[in-house]
Amino acid sequence: VGENGVGKRTGLDEYKVQGRGGSGIKTAEITAKTGNLTFAKVVDSVDSQDKDLLIMSAKGQVIRLPFKSISCSGRATQGVRLMRFKETDDKVVNVTML
Repeated sequence: VGENGVGKRTGLDEYKVQGRGGSGIKTAEITAKTGNLTFAKVVDSVDSQDKDLLIMSAKGQVIRLPFKSISCSGRATQGVRLMRFKETDDKVVNVTML
């Protein structure tokens, strides 16, 4: 989840195993639309179907949404809008799974 309320789900099969000296691979397209990455977590695909995401903003706005409602997308993509802010200068500061 990015600080501008954009997020995505990506399957683990999108990530190849890296060697010890590997430089890593890109996991998200960071742009002005997404903002910096605020939250990333590896979750079990079976357990996550019954979980919710609680997304909180700096100005106190909170949204709860089912994890399974977030569409799956590729590894180096921006994602979809998960949260719309009431104030233009607000941003995501915390995300937790319930």
